[in-house]
Amino acid sequence: MTGKRLPPGPHLDLLLEALDAEAGAQRALLDADRATAAHMFDAAARRYRASYECAPPASYGRLVGMLKAAVLGGDAAEAARYTRRALVDADATPTAGYAGAIAGLVLGDDEAARRGAELMRAGDERFARAADAISGLVDRDDAAYVSACRAIVADFETRSEHLTGVAIADTAAMLEALAAGRSMACRPESALMPAPV
Repeated sequence: MTGKRLPPGPHLDLLLEALDAEAGAQRALLDADRATAAHMFDAAARRYRASYECAPPASYGRLVGMLKAAVLGGDAAEAARYTRRALVDADATPTAGYAGAIAGLVLGDDEAARRGAELMRAGDERFARAADAISGLVDRDDAAYVSACRAIVADFETRSEHLTGVAIADTAAMLEALAAGRSMACRPESALMPAPV
């Protein structure tokens, strides 16, 4: 689906490899096979990064994909530092803001996460819901985070298609991994969410 709208080239081949690895990681995560999931998320993150490095300008979605895979794989610090370097001269788009916000949360930089969340609000409703969840984490506002996270899961439950082909609320799963580090995880119940650790 993604590949049909993008020009061909090595960047697209690597992106499709990233999506394939991510799909395997997501299936393993839903099956509670965390060791396999971590290995495959690492492979996905590396391919997202390689794809970004040879992609057309402003392909910030690949940074988001890299970060999401790295967070769910359990080791996101280097991906977050790389993202910060990549975004130094970035356009102020919702997707760049999303990448910056995730990187900020990973690195404990709440101000960067807050700035990224504000950029996200120029995007669609899905960006806005994720921005609400990020703001809740930054503000240590449990009620706001829980409300936004549950709304994200509910939205995923209505989707007939998922980017990797795996029915998983990966945005909420990533946010829950970040929330756990702040003792704010809310563990929403859904078939699209991995079992809590």
